[in-house]
Amino acid sequence: MAKIKAGIIGAGIGTYHIEGYQAHEDAEVVALCDVNEEVLTEIASEYEVKHVFTDYEKMLEADIDCVSVCVPNKLHAPITIDCLEAGKHVLCEKPLARTAAEGRKMVDAAEEANKTLMIQFNNRFRPEAQVLKGHVDDGTFGDIYFARCGWIRRNGIPGWGSWFTRKDIAGGGPLIDLAVHMLDLTLWLMGKPKPVTCMASTYSVFGPQMEALGPWGTPQRDGTFDVEDMAVGMLKFEDGQTILLEASWASRIKREWVYSTLMGTEAGASLERVFAIDGIDDSAIDTLELYTQEQGEAVDRHVKLEPDEAMGRHAAVEHFVDCLIEEVQPVSPATDGLYIMKILDAMYESANSGEAVNFE
Repeated sequence: MAKIKAGIIGAGIGTYHIEGYQAHEDAEVVALCDVNEEVLTEIASEYEVKHVFTDYEKMLEADIDCVSVCVPNKLHAPITIDCLEAGKHVLCEKPLARTAAEGRKMVDAAEEANKTLMIQFNNRFRPEAQVLKGHVDDGTFGDIYFARCGWIRRNGIPGWGSWFTRKDIAGGGPLIDLAVHMLDLTLWLMGKPKPVTCMASTYSVFGPQMEALGPWGTPQRDGTFDVEDMAVGMLKFEDGQTILLEASWASRIKREWVYSTLMGTEAGASLERVFAIDGIDDSAIDTLELYTQEQGEAVDRHVKLEPDEAMGRHAAVEHFVDCLIEEVQPVSPATDGLYIMKILDAMYESANSGEAVNFE
């Protein structure tokens, strides 16, 4: 069988995609595209990618089967649609788009082209998330009626003044950048319940002062910061479930914390990534604990797993390849990305209006 030939658009986070394809015995990366020629040349050389392009439309003329779209949020919809119309399957980085309206166009384009469009929700593919999902599917938790989830940083504003902090390009701040990960993971674990109403607030406290900057991206001191640096919200669902959500790039807390906590009628669980030193990825520890009641006594179970430094990113890419080979739908189809975007849209609407928003 011929190998799946992949092209990557965006050499930043795209390196994780390169590594994921190269880890699969039935896939190869044959093309890489980036508008920064210096970065393009460096990454292509490091990973031995033969063909390089600064124009993705030229890359789409090459002999490739699929494309990973790893570009700023504003470009997700137009580039993904172009790739699909060119007959390529697409793996798109999160979030699906800036808005649900843009995401809908992407989903429609995939259906019209009869091509696979997968959203890179890598946290679903973390080892601890896979184990936790197995327990959910086995009925360990009974009915999950409440959850808390979030991703909060102490000092973590990315690329101040760059596309990260511009609403017209990114679509928003940590709500669309960080919360999208843990909200998706939590809703996936809960079986993707139907949302009924939400209430949310956003804050912009430290960003406008250029405080609490993180190590991600390149600051542009003459740039723009017009997004939130913190968001909080509550979601209610059709069958009565509730989720509390929080996300921040900057907040006066002890350390960065990434978490999803589930509470069910039979058991509960806590999946966490705790940072010993704020903002330093190498110091992070992933944990999974289950909480049950046995013979009237509280029992805590710590699940030991091999750490995944890529946080599921490689595994997600390999799954994408498997889906193309086996001609099956991925675990995280674009429709799931659209489901999340509708929720994020409603949360931003609530934050802007100061009122609860009901879903149609």
